Amino acid sequence: MNRFSFRPHALAGAVAVLFASATGAQTTAPTLPTVSVEASKQAPQADVTGFGDQPLSELPISAVVIDAAALQASGARRLADLTSFDASVTDAYNSPGYWDYLSIRGFTLDNRFNYRREGLPISAETSIPLDNKERVEILKGTSGIQAGTSAPGGLVNYVVKRPTEADLRSATVEVSGRGGVLGAIDLGGRFGVDRVFGYRFNVAHETLRPRIEDLDGRRSLVALAADWRVGRDTLVEAEVEWSRKSQPSQAGYSLLGNRLAPVPSPHLNLNNQPWSQPSVFGALTGTLRVEQALNADWRWSAQIGQQRLKTDDRLAYAFGCDAEGDYTRYCSDGTYDMYDFRSENEQRRLTAAQVKLKGKFTTSSVAHDVSVGLLSSRVRNRFQDQAYNYVGTGNVDGSAITSPDPTLTDPSTNRDERSLELSLQDTIRWSRQWTTWLGLRYTHLDRTSMRTDGSGPPPYDSSLTTPWLALGYQIEGGPLLYASYGQGVESVQVPDREAYRNRGVVLPVRKSHQQEVGAKGGDAAWNWQLAWFRIVRPMTNIDACGNQCTGAYDGEAVHQGLEGALGWRGGPWRLDGGATVLDAKRRGSTETPAFNGTRPVNVPKLVLRGRASYAVASMPGLALDGTVVHEGRRSVLPDASIELPSWTRFDAALRYATKLGGTDTHWTLGVENLLDRRYYKESPTQFGHVYLFTGTPRTLRLAMQAAF
Repeated sequence: MNRFSFRPHALAGAVAVLFASATGAQTTAPTLPTVSVEASKQAPQADVTGFGDQPLSELPISAVVIDAAALQASGARRLADLTSFDASVTDAYNSPGYWDYLSIRGFTLDNRFNYRREGLPISAETSIPLDNKERVEILKGTSGIQAGTSAPGGLVNYVVKRPTEADLRSATVEVSGRGGVLGAIDLGGRFGVDRVFGYRFNVAHETLRPRIEDLDGRRSLVALAADWRVGRDTLVEAEVEWSRKSQPSQAGYSLLGNRLAPVPSPHLNLNNQPWSQPSVFGALTGTLRVEQALNADWRWSAQIGQQRLKTDDRLAYAFGCDAEGDYTRYCSDGTYDMYDFRSENEQRRLTAAQVKLKGKFTTSSVAHDVSVGLLSSRVRNRFQDQAYNYVGTGNVDGSAITSPDPTLTDPSTNRDERSLELSLQDTIRWSRQWTTWLGLRYTHLDRTSMRTDGSGPPPYDSSLTTPWLALGYQIEGGPLLYASYGQGVESVQVPDREAYRNRGVVLPVRKSHQQEVGAKGGDAAWNWQLAWFRIVRPMTNIDACGNQCTGAYDGEAVHQGLEGALGWRGGPWRLDGGATVLDAKRRGSTETPAFNGTRPVNVPKLVLRGRASYAVASMPGLALDGTVVHEGRRSVLPDASIELPSWTRFDAALRYATKLGGTDTHWTLGVENLLDRRYYKESPTQFGHVYLFTGTPRTLRLAMQAAF
């Protein structure tokens, strides 16, 4: 049974304190910006950049914003479904049925540190629904001024749907796969004297029946967001979200000895034992925020949030080949070692509180936009002993049957973390053309871990500072040219597995560095961006580590590349495209010097994305959409002796908007993998083992959305 408690008395106390502060503030100053989530023609903003008050088109930062309309149109259910929107974002061990991993600029994001929700840190070691999200913001590059610790690829920020100005009554029904059905309701509006109270209510339930065998499941979501305009200068916002997903995951394929076998059926799931059970992800998450205008130029905000996760992680786990003494892949005859893995009642809790002060002032003829913030967060993860037991031999045709062994024989690692972060950002406008952006974040970390058998490494604490600097030149009537430099840090924990002698140990933090030079511009019809980047990141031996090794730092990764995006709107056409060319190399390794100069595994050199939409003039309301996704070759092994071929996938959709009985309706008939191509989409290495995941088989979906 899931037991989540938000301690209502504590939240009520916090609300009372914040309300008292808010109502005691002046009411003669200019009002806060009107809060609305309705579509607008304004340039998009992204809170994940750290300069959320400034349009993304005017910032020296590479980021992409995927709004609710795009999420709805694409049929996205999970973060992994969004890789087709940007050429720098790719899969990184995205097993259907499990939580999501993303790679940005060739670096896999850390699910513990690289994710935000409403600007506050969260754990992404769970399934995060998109039904109540207004947008998903993806920052590309190092994130030292936005996060105390995180992997250098970038950050992901989820922004929830907020109350609407006009009444919203929307219902969605969708059928997909082998008859899976989604039903969702989205309600919003305002009420009370002068409509000072607002609400947004989202409910969704889906039976999951994808075109992959033994992968049926279900998920549910209930979410409420509300606000109170206490005065014209004071806004109070609160939201809470409950979700639950129960679904098995698809076990990865692998090399058969020293060969890459033909692509297996994408319908096959090796997690198909009679004793296989679904993984269950439960979550309760909420935030409370107060924003207060002090005068025309200054305002402050206070925010608190908490996330509680409960997970039952279960898998018929295919791992290695004892018969051939090779635990990095399957046996050459197509057999493999099968384990019964169960880690139940995983409890993760993250609490974060943040205070910010933002304002503007002028010194001489120089204008400043300043932001000062203080963020405190605490993580408390508690686990039970795991089952990780050898149960026999499986085979790649999925016909082998083994007997379960759920004995709890493997200790887990409990983890406690505290961090305190002080940030300072300043946008300095020297003239209409020249602007400097400065950022500095001081972080103090305090981390401890203890295995469930009572053993564990000593506590770890550290203090660090990460700077960020950018210079931009705005050509009159033309593009913005910019150059930036930033640092980031990450805290790496050795996996809690027997293969590592120092299992569960937190390695000392190390800094990564990024330089970026770019340009961006556009007008009513065009928008474009071009950026060159270079990231140097300290590397560990964890992913390539064999049996009984010590997890440690070993050399560094250097990723440099060129990424571009282009969009055009003209008449009935909407075109968007992007490309990333990435030169990624390993260097300085002393444990495996043969890997120096080679390309990292699971990192394509070339990625292309393209989207086109055409509105049929002869039939108003009808539109044809097409998407193409191309990814180049990927290394399967660190020495690049085996590579995955490049692949291309086409998706298509037919959309029709019309009125039925006075009700606005939107119909979508979409198909993913239109040509039903079979291909290996990625080749991640996890716990020293090579895995291969196939592309989704051709999948149709029919959706109807009605607005009342």
